[in-house]
This record gives sequence, C-alpha cells and structure tokens, in this order.
Amino acid sequence: MSEISGGASSSARRLARRLPVVGGIAAGSVLLLAGPAFAHVTVQPGTAPKGGFATVNIKVPNERDDASTVKVEVSLPTDHPLTSVMPQPVPGWKVDITKSKLAKPVEMEGEKVNEAPSKITWTADGKGIEPGQFQQFPLSVGQLPSDTDQLVFKALQTYDNKEVVRWIEPTKPGGPEPQNPAPVLKLTAADAQDPADGKSGAKGDATAAPASTSDTTARVLAVGGIVVGIVGVAFGVLAGRRRNA
Repeated sequence: MSEISGGASSSARRLARRLPVVGGIAAGSVLLLAGPAFAHVTVQPGTAPKGGFATVNIKVPNERDDASTVKVEVSLPTDHPLTSVMPQPVPGWKVDITKSKLAKPVEMEGEKVNEAPSKITWTADGKGIEPGQFQQFPLSVGQLPSDTDQLVFKALQTYDNKEVVRWIEPTKPGGPEPQNPAPVLKLTAADAQDPADGKSGAKGDATAAPASTSDTTARVLAVGGIVVGIVGVAFGVLAGRRRNA
C-alpha cells in the first residue's frame, strides 16, 4: 500500500510541476490571439451623436518591428459626405485634404454644397511612427448624418519599406472580424449629446472607456477560466488514479 501511495504522491508532484507550464502556455496563447486586435487602425472614441459635430482621433499603431509608418491616407465616406473636416496639426506630419464633387448636392445651413472632403493624407516629415509606437491624428468632423448608424473610414498605412496595409475590409454584423477591418465610427441617438453645448465632448470621449475596460476584463476572465479548467481536469485525473489504486 505504501508503494501505491508513494507512486500517487510522485504523480501528483510531477503534475503540479507541469501545471504552471501548461497554464502559462494556455494563457500565452489567449493573449497572443488577442494581441492583433490592439494593432488595428481605429477611430477613437468609437461613437458620436447623430446630427452634430464631433472630435475624433484616427489611431494608427505600428505593426512592424523593422519599419516605420510614414504615410496615412483616410478616405472619408461619400455616401454620407462630411461637409466640414478640420485636422488638428500633428508635429512631424504634413496634412493634405482632397475634395471631390458630390454626386448629389447637400444642404448646409441653408446653402447647397457641391463638394466635400473625400480624403485626408498625413505624410511624415521626420521619423514617422516607429516600431512599438502609435500616433493619433485628431479630426473635427461634421455635420454627422442622421440617417445612418455608422460611418466607415477606409485607411491605407504606408511603411518606409514601401509596404502598404489596406484597412478597408467591412465587418459584417455577427460575423468574425476581418484581418484588416476598416475603421468605423458608430453613430448614436442625437439625445446622447451633451445638453450644455449640444456637441459631443467629454461625454463622447467617455464612451470608449467602458468598452475598453470590459474588453480587458473579458480577456483576463478568459485566461483565468482556461487555467482553472486545466487545474480542475488535472485534479480530476489524479483523483481517478487514487480511486483506482
């Protein structure tokens, strides 16, 4: 009996030594799979009220270890044109706005507007976005449409090794996220505006925080769940061995 008990104890010790390694591999796999989600070109914050003006940032991370981002091109929606687009100066970057004639004129403050900004191009006049860094490009945009729930800002990211990453793939509702999704600004009901000034301000910026927090929490819980599951299975196997002994 002592030999059986000693064998069980030895198995338990070996299993205990392996658990941290297995758990670490499982946790690392989850984080590795989750990592690319943080590397997308996005619009921050991700929401703004319909019918008003908003200040948003085009957030561009560098995904490469051996190249810097030196140009960012953002195509503005043409199906719901934005008649007012004003970029905030970004040190180390030149900005150009391209305007295009509208297929259908829109009314803005009682006047018909026949053209609108269709593309914004930022070009680095220095080092650009180096590996391990990101850059935000602030924009004041409006008037946001009231007849759609989102605006898509397709983007091209050019590196100094001539590589171009095309962030233009649509994300289908309920479907998996594509490899290079286009940045999207979701539009909320007009009553989500700040009643003090009728514009999206601090309240608009705050919409990004809960999503980020819940996303991080979900990832932590997922990792914890995998580790706990592995421990449970291991102890179940050990208990079965003891009963058989």
